[in-house]
Order: sequence, then C-alpha cells, then structure tokens
Amino acid sequence: MTYTRAQLDDADRRIEEMFGSGQQLAAALHQAEGYRNFVASLTGLLTAVFVLKGQEDLNKLDAGPRWAVVSLLITGFLALIVASWLGVVAVHGRPGEEFYGEPNRLLDYEAGRTRRIWVLVEWSRWLALIGVLAVAAAVIVTWAAPGK
Repeated sequence: MTYTRAQLDDADRRIEEMFGSGQQLAAALHQAEGYRNFVASLTGLLTAVFVLKGQEDLNKLDAGPRWAVVSLLITGFLALIVASWLGVVAVHGRPGEEFYGEPNRLLDYEAGRTRRIWVLVEWSRWLALIGVLAVAAAVIVTWAAPGK
C-alpha cells in the first residue's frame, strides 16, 4: 500500500503518543496490574478447587503419594505467593522510592522503572505458571493415587 505523507506523519505522532518514554511506564504499570489481578484470582480459584475436589483426608493416601501432594502444594502455593508479591512490587514499587525533579533524572527513573516492571512481571508470570502446574498436579495425584 501507498500512504500519504499526512498518514505517515499521523502514524508517527500516534506511535510517539503510545510509546514515548512516559507512556512506556504507564503501559508497564497497566500490564503489571493485569498480571497481579490474574495471579490473585488464580490463587483463589485453585484453592477452592483443591479444597472442593481434592481428597479431604490425605492420610488415606499411601506415604509416597501423600508426600508428593504435600510437596506439590507447598511448592505451588509458595510460587503463587511470590508471584503475587512480585506483582504488587511491580505495580506499586518499593515504599519510599524517590526520584528528583530534574528532567534527566525523571527520564532515567522512568526508563529504569519500566525495565524493572517488565522483569518483575516476567518472573511473576513464570512463578504463577509453576504454581498452577504444581497445585494441579497435586489435585491429580489425590484423584489417581491408590489409597490405604
């Protein structure tokens, strides 16, 4: 396709509005908020599923499967707790974090904060996946493992 100079200039202006230095930080915060909410709701859902659908008494399981379930649950819920914490830190930052009013310091802060948010969200995503898989595996073991 062929575009007019006005269309290209308008697209360039929109790109600057969407991806300018201040907008990158806003986009990173928006994404981090979404992941934080996702991990929180996922943790609640998994807890409900395990409580409602898992075995009520793990003592009915043989020793091997029982310890596997306990280990998977500990791993899963720790991963989900850490993922939730990283989401909170990504969205809200560390208490007392400051930057100074000079323009170059503001730009440095925005660039550094944006990078930290992306890293924290990435770690949160992987930990949430590990947590989900571990809790799901624990539920499956309670369904499939032979009992006493």
